[in-house]
Amino acid sequence: MGSGQVTSSVPSGPSDFQGKHVTVAGLGVSGVPAAKVLHARGAIVTVVNDGDDARAREQAAELEALGITVRLGDGETLPEGTELIVTAPGWKPDKPLFIAAEKAGVPVWGDVELAWRLRGPDAAPWLAVTGTNGKTTTVQMLASILKAAGLRTAAVGNIGVSLLDAVLGEQRYDVLAVELSSYQLHWAPSLRAHSAVVLNLAPDHLDWHGSMEAYARDKGRVYEGNKVACVYNVADKATEDLVREADVEEGCRAVGFTLGTPGPSQLGVVDGILVDRAFVENRQKNAQELAEVSDVNPPAPHNIANALAAAALARAFGVPAGAVRDGLRAFRPDAHRIAHVADVDGVAYVDDSKATNTHAAEASLASHEPIVWIAGGLAKGATFDELVAKSAKRLRGVVLIGADRALIRDALARHAPEVPVVDVDRTDTGAMLQAVTEAKRLAQPGDTVLLAPACASMDMFTNYNQRGDAFAAAVRELGA
Repeated sequence: MGSGQVTSSVPSGPSDFQGKHVTVAGLGVSGVPAAKVLHARGAIVTVVNDGDDARAREQAAELEALGITVRLGDGETLPEGTELIVTAPGWKPDKPLFIAAEKAGVPVWGDVELAWRLRGPDAAPWLAVTGTNGKTTTVQMLASILKAAGLRTAAVGNIGVSLLDAVLGEQRYDVLAVELSSYQLHWAPSLRAHSAVVLNLAPDHLDWHGSMEAYARDKGRVYEGNKVACVYNVADKATEDLVREADVEEGCRAVGFTLGTPGPSQLGVVDGILVDRAFVENRQKNAQELAEVSDVNPPAPHNIANALAAAALARAFGVPAGAVRDGLRAFRPDAHRIAHVADVDGVAYVDDSKATNTHAAEASLASHEPIVWIAGGLAKGATFDELVAKSAKRLRGVVLIGADRALIRDALARHAPEVPVVDVDRTDTGAMLQAVTEAKRLAQPGDTVLLAPACASMDMFTNYNQRGDAFAAAVRELGA
């Protein structure tokens, strides 16, 4: 962990946009507001977009009415005269547009970088959260804790609330709880958070980053320039390694969280109590009780880890212990995160459609036993041997759906050959009902039928929300 004032350089770019030629790459959630913000500051804006569908044409018409140039169906060519690119986070670094920009010496920012650069002199500090899994839950827990402390805050970033809106809107904040994806961090070179956490690291989005090393490197950017605390997962050494590699402000500390008994400069669990040994006087001897495990909703192990990470960031910002307890008690998780749907004939049906990769599915599977597991979808380059090997003893049966289900089936054949597997090869709207019906047939009273797909949903559904809704509807139909 580097010490002393941060001196690492970041790519240049205009601070005054008046008359600057800026290309915005991609319409959608981030591109449209970025184009509007830049146009309002006097930039000459051209928006390029790969797609040319009805939604894109509608957004283009809205921007063209303001005098912004929009080029649909061509997101590959660098517009002449471009001095800066502001990109949607999902655009891959190896696109010809960015290769051309690099050759021409044109900097590339994401919407997070733009928001960071446009902050005012009295801007609210950022408490930043990233990791393979648990980001949204942790950010929402953090915001709940900060609100319980009486602070003006919001959960923003990759969570769906635009950082540009938070930074430039009329609402004034004391502090922001910011969820950041690896994509966003890749395009945010000058971000410097008050404190930050990498919750965990597991293979994900490797098709975008190109390698696990590149993925981890982008996650680790969240620690660069931290002022007070770099929070890491004691159980995931890779997160601590990222802290060691980071250049931080003088006095910034490494703070661990663990599901076990915490050491000095750590938060952990002792006899069902969440305990702080990092933000106390004489942390070699003293500890501060923060909350009970029962205050965490739901109290699954990986969710307790999320709560400890949120508590660490809040404590780094000076929040009292009572607010941690009150904030965790007030928190309610979003849908499709280990959500109990119903009990039917003595079997629990649990929706964790948000478990879109193997790491998330492993945490979900570890929370129940015995399980009839519904899994499958788009693998995104993942492999499943480790997940199946770790979870095999918990499995009563498996029902597979989706485009890449054969990858999971093969892993089951290698590591859990005795577990019965049902392969649902249909992809129409009735597929989930068939999957749930097959799971019911395999399940026994006391079991849990768990939707934890370990895969993305877009082969069969619009998103993981729709997949989870389909599961819940199928369970209700089964119960009726």
